[in-house]
Amino acid sequence: MNRIVCLLILVFATSCNYFEKKKVSPEDLLEEELQTFNWNEVDTYPTFSNCDSITEKEDSKICFQNTLVNNVNRFLENQNLAVSKDVNDTIRLKIIINNKGVLEVESIKRQPETVEEIPEIDSLLRQSLKGIPKIFPAIKRGQQVTTAFELPVIVKIN
Repeated sequence: MNRIVCLLILVFATSCNYFEKKKVSPEDLLEEELQTFNWNEVDTYPTFSNCDSITEKEDSKICFQNTLVNNVNRFLENQNLAVSKDVNDTIRLKIIINNKGVLEVESIKRQPETVEEIPEIDSLLRQSLKGIPKIFPAIKRGQQVTTAFELPVIVKIN
């Protein structure tokens, strides 16, 4: 009987921690939540007013990219560029759209031959993006976020 009493006292003395509630700080909860995010995906891509009626996420992205490419192409077509050799290049613009909807060109990848024939191509591409309509930034979990895109621009001059 004495052993049972000792065993019960031992069980109660060591199991008191079982009923204690662990306190979790808001910072720990936030950190845990941030770890579960897929930061490479957004809920809504950046958009223009002419694309905001599109409800499918991928279609919205395509509309956004097409609007940018069409704007760049229209601008370049109006430049009357003269070249001595044919130019056929897919220029890759890495653009960043911040959480305020401001577009910035981070880098431009093009062939050296393109620069040789059109030395001002970088400044023309940057200038073409200045005339774009207002951009509404991407949204992730209800917050406007910064996003990066690589935009291919095909330049073909004969």
